[in-house]
Amino acid sequence: MAQKKLMLLGGIRYLLPVIRAAHEQGYYVITADYIPDNIAHKYSDEYVNVSIIDKEAVLKVAQEKQIDGIMSFGVDPGVVSASYVQNKMGLPSFGPFESVEILQNKDKFRNFLTINGFNVPKAKGFSSIEDAMSEIYWFPWPCIVKPTDSAGSKGVTRVNRPEDLRSALEYAFDHSISGHVIVEEFLDKKGCSSDTDSYAQDGILKFVSYSAQRFDANATNPYTPAAYSWPSTFTKEEEDYLTSEIQRLITLLHLNTAVFNIEVRVSTSGMPYIMELTPRGGGNRLCEMLRYATGVDMITAITRAIVGDEPAPIEQKPYNGNWAEIILHAEKGGIYQGIQIDQNLPAEIVEKDLWVKEGDSVHSFEGANDAIGTLVLRFDNAENLEKALLNQNEWLKVVVK
Repeated sequence: MAQKKLMLLGGIRYLLPVIRAAHEQGYYVITADYIPDNIAHKYSDEYVNVSIIDKEAVLKVAQEKQIDGIMSFGVDPGVVSASYVQNKMGLPSFGPFESVEILQNKDKFRNFLTINGFNVPKAKGFSSIEDAMSEIYWFPWPCIVKPTDSAGSKGVTRVNRPEDLRSALEYAFDHSISGHVIVEEFLDKKGCSSDTDSYAQDGILKFVSYSAQRFDANATNPYTPAAYSWPSTFTKEEEDYLTSEIQRLITLLHLNTAVFNIEVRVSTSGMPYIMELTPRGGGNRLCEMLRYATGVDMITAITRAIVGDEPAPIEQKPYNGNWAEIILHAEKGGIYQGIQIDQNLPAEIVEKDLWVKEGDSVHSFEGANDAIGTLVLRFDNAENLEKALLNQNEWLKVVVK
């Protein structure tokens, strides 16, 4: 039997566990983007130089290579192209291409949610700064301005006053691939929002997770996630409602088998909202964290499923303790000197993964690509976890000069 070929769009380090899982299954891995020096290409079997947002170019390469499956794990810009190739070549797919297009465009997604009776923040999309400025009377204050198609929190700004809107729009348009932005009602959160991964097989949720997504208020971009913890801060009733609505959304869009990165929150009014749902593993090693916390291996499952092999069954499992992932980052740009962790921290340091070495240049934390590593922690109880994450500056320091 010929060796199966898996094509991965992108070259970032979040693809490394997928490449590892594919090799363990005996697959041939092709990575593709337009940056030959990206780290994932050093570990794949073959690299192809192609823009992952050019779906026709990706399709041409996929056909030439006679691939068996394609996905864009942890790389949001490649999801539409992956879906397009899946559907054009008759490969295992996330679902209909039209559905994936809806999920990958914030404006279309909000419209779909509204039409189908989901809880939705007030929002409107624009294709120019002047169009948005002409409707300034409409916007709720505060509001969030963001590109409809960017990832990693790039281009996102909270706007409290009308006089600050133009600069926020300019920032969002600078980070939009398609030249579209969305202005959205800002929802004050009850507790923490959730950004984590879940798994559906043949359109049925098999594993659902909710996290506590945390931010660094002092970061250059305070809307870039700086830490995650599990379990979430939601009640069981809130999680049950969200799970039911996520399943309803998957059913309405006729989605198939995928790892879904899902962002949800509960507002201070008590209303739960689905903010984002996309058929890809999230960045920031979320699938790996859930494997640590529950033993559920979504990475191997989706790697097998996407090339048409039967994956091992995925089922709901509880968390083995209280878990946190710290997204290591510098408070300012400069030269990295090292990391300091207080030995009295009441947690097991399960993994410290640094992506820089002493003397490297680092940037301030504006987007996910400015992270310099991750820290995986396990706590015996929720109280110690919460105290540690609320007082992170007391036990963790990234030294930059």
